[in-house]
Amino acid sequence: MTFELTQDYLDQLIAYIEAGDDERLRAEMEELYPADISSILNELDAEPAHYLLSLLDESVGAEILANLDTADRTDFLKTFTSEQLAPLVNEMDSDDAVDVLNEQPIQVREEVIGLLEDREQARFIIDLLHYEDGVAGSLMQKELIKINVNLTVNACIEEIRQQAEDVENVYAIYVVDDVGKLLGLVSLKKIVLSQKYVKIADIYDDDIVFVETYRPVDEVAELMQKYDLDAIPVVNVQQRLLGRITIDDVVDVITEQAEEDRQVISGLAGEVEEDDSVWLRSKVQLPWLVAGAVGSLLAATVINGFQAELGKIAALAAFIPIIGSTGGNVGIQTSSLILQSLADTSGLTTTLGSRLLRTLLVALINGMVVGLIAGTYTFLIGEPRLFFVVATSLLSVVLLASFMGTVTPLLLNRIGINPAVASGPFITTANDLIGIGVYFMIAQWLLSEL
Repeated sequence: MTFELTQDYLDQLIAYIEAGDDERLRAEMEELYPADISSILNELDAEPAHYLLSLLDESVGAEILANLDTADRTDFLKTFTSEQLAPLVNEMDSDDAVDVLNEQPIQVREEVIGLLEDREQARFIIDLLHYEDGVAGSLMQKELIKINVNLTVNACIEEIRQQAEDVENVYAIYVVDDVGKLLGLVSLKKIVLSQKYVKIADIYDDDIVFVETYRPVDEVAELMQKYDLDAIPVVNVQQRLLGRITIDDVVDVITEQAEEDRQVISGLAGEVEEDDSVWLRSKVQLPWLVAGAVGSLLAATVINGFQAELGKIAALAAFIPIIGSTGGNVGIQTSSLILQSLADTSGLTTTLGSRLLRTLLVALINGMVVGLIAGTYTFLIGEPRLFFVVATSLLSVVLLASFMGTVTPLLLNRIGINPAVASGPFITTANDLIGIGVYFMIAQWLLSEL
């Protein structure tokens, strides 16, 4: 049954915590998955959350801690001493342990590493700490199963039994040579079905996808998506096997990238959530709102410059909203398609000329249809003389917005700026200015004899 966190349930847990009812709390937590408990801790203050976590087994607590939101976890762990944190870190996968320790002050980090009972875990963490965020090395975990290519199947099985104790999920058995260079992998099925004296050298598969430690994490995500991998091995420049990246970490990367793009497309200047402080939400939302307001003021200035035309035909004002919204919508739709094509790393590229030609042909069809619909409306409101003004303006706006929606993300990508920014208020504001300017210039030109 799927767990659903309600306010009533949360209030009941808080009452148990305040009453110190450890038995009832343990009974409640035993019914939940660690991920469900993580969602509960995210809603509790640091002290009661610490108390609740202290009642659980260290292995469960470690998994819960790894699942917590980064910001919540940082505040939460301020209530822990190094002695309290070390047993939890000791139970984590090395990549999760590094994530947690990187959020701590250097003194706490070093104290925790020094307190770890599992010295191999301590060595793994030290190895991983020096990798920068955003590269494959920062995502990998050291726990894996590797076997020497010269072993027999029987010896391999014994080696797997010993190594598997520290590996939570066995996705593959990696094959290395005497100096640790990655040669390939062998499936459990082949090991089980082969005769016990057959050598691994005779049954392993050398066709393997791997990444170097310095590769960007988005490349790792693309490779794992492309080849449908549960895990991918990580090697150094000498091709020696150092660790692996599992699918759960890649899903986190994909989710974070999608969230960042959504924030940018929405016009937010940073990460923000609904329950963040008023000041933080305002600080994140304000920059693009100010930019949008400036754009609207410039559009108002353009409109003010055509007061003479509005004085002649007041009905011109009725079509300003459709001009602005159509340009903004077309710009965002077009840029979204371009962003999709930029994300495609298949190696097949389309020239700028070809992209523009296809975009403008689509825009021509869409602009003619929308223009005719809006132009027909001028007859219904008794302003047939505006037919060509409105129809021509909408056609022009759709063409210009499509051009901008194509060129802007491509230019941003060329100069190394995240092209997702082109899909937000930037294009919408720019198209408002261009669209309204074009609309009134066409009106001035076509209605000059009035």
